[in-house]
Amino acid sequence: MSEVTTTDLYEVTMALSYLREDMRAPATFSLFVRELPPGRGYLVAAGLEPALDLLARFRLGRADLQEFADVLRRPVEDLEPLRGLSFDGEVRAVPEGRLVFAGEPLLEVTAPLPQAQLVETYLLSLVCHQTAVASKAARCVLASGGRPVVDFSLRRSHGPEAGTRTARVGALVGFAGTSNVAAARRYGIPAAGTMAHSYVEAFPSEEAAFRAFARTHPGPVTFLVDTYDTERGVATAARVLKDLGLGPGCGIRLDSGDLGALARRARALLDAAGLAEVRIIASGGLDEYAVDRLVREGAPIDAYAVGTKVGTAADAPYLDAAYKLVEYDGRPVMKLSAAKVTAPGPKQVFRGPGLRDVIGLANEEPPPGTEPLLRTVMRGGLRTEPPDTPAAARARFEADAAALPEEARRVTDPVAPVPSASTRLTVLTTVVRHRIEGRTGAGGRRDDGGADGTRAGLD
Repeated sequence: MSEVTTTDLYEVTMALSYLREDMRAPATFSLFVRELPPGRGYLVAAGLEPALDLLARFRLGRADLQEFADVLRRPVEDLEPLRGLSFDGEVRAVPEGRLVFAGEPLLEVTAPLPQAQLVETYLLSLVCHQTAVASKAARCVLASGGRPVVDFSLRRSHGPEAGTRTARVGALVGFAGTSNVAAARRYGIPAAGTMAHSYVEAFPSEEAAFRAFARTHPGPVTFLVDTYDTERGVATAARVLKDLGLGPGCGIRLDSGDLGALARRARALLDAAGLAEVRIIASGGLDEYAVDRLVREGAPIDAYAVGTKVGTAADAPYLDAAYKLVEYDGRPVMKLSAAKVTAPGPKQVFRGPGLRDVIGLANEEPPPGTEPLLRTVMRGGLRTEPPDTPAAARARFEADAAALPEEARRVTDPVAPVPSASTRLTVLTTVVRHRIEGRTGAGGRRDDGGADGTRAGLD
């Protein structure tokens, strides 16, 4: 099974039909999120870099056609029009790390119709998963109040590759490290880890376990102190650290119980032992809600390790995203289905101060005081610039986060900014709607909010 055959069947059947009908004119598809998930005041654009990698190597060979033919139970010769098809189109996209809102295109693909259609499933899968996880991770970073956050999600992710992608997007929004060795190596992320309860249980005592670990790893160490009794574990860790002359850079990890109360008691014990420089790291089912609560309580926790709930974006594990045709062969098109109306034409997002956004047409001049978010990142199937770096994405995230209104930044009950539509987009939407209604007899009762350029019309 190859990447290009990891797709929905209807992408193949549509592309084959387009080719047989000689429908190869340029088509523009827009990938956007209709509504933000509950509890989200923003999303963080992510997944673009692996998406561009996929498009750059996209090509259908004989083996791919055979896979399609086997599934369709048809002779491989029937799929011959697809042979050799590759992606040679254009992509305009919001760079990774930028904050985005409902209705705004994260990327737009313009390519011959069969090509643009065939890449839909893979693009949605990559961009949706990574944007959802990046947005969850970003909320943890903002909730931590500047304290380091580390990714511990691999063992609970939805598969190893998902876990590695999680580590990557965590780094994009400011995570300090990851436990994922492959991701640390692949993306240059600092590796971080301590020990498991099983390690402590394998030794006759906590002290024996801590001393053995320090013998193998003479650098800064972090001891897991809550396998049996947390306060005794902290006291034992303190004794071992002092005996071995360890301190700066070392830490203890709390993984269960009332983390705020235990951290306060642990801090007191460490300080009394003259180990004020030893850090307290908290883990154990944490996400932005728990981190926010602990920070607000003033818990003396120096760093947070987040895993299951962040790697799976547990409270919002999917995005209501779409990849919709907005123009074919120079003709703007739109969908009129109830509650799923789309706006026609290639788009641009113009960002003003305070992240006030206007969704307009791609060929509009930016309104005064705004900047266009989507930029051309691929032309003729080739990247227009070198691959982006995590550091650049992180800088964009930090800049946008600093400008984010406080009500959208809140962990609990955030209120997301609502983009407006430009006058030209509003007019085009009305004209195309009337044209379709006149041709098809559609119209009558409006179940979609009107599609008159208001928020509903941009979905």
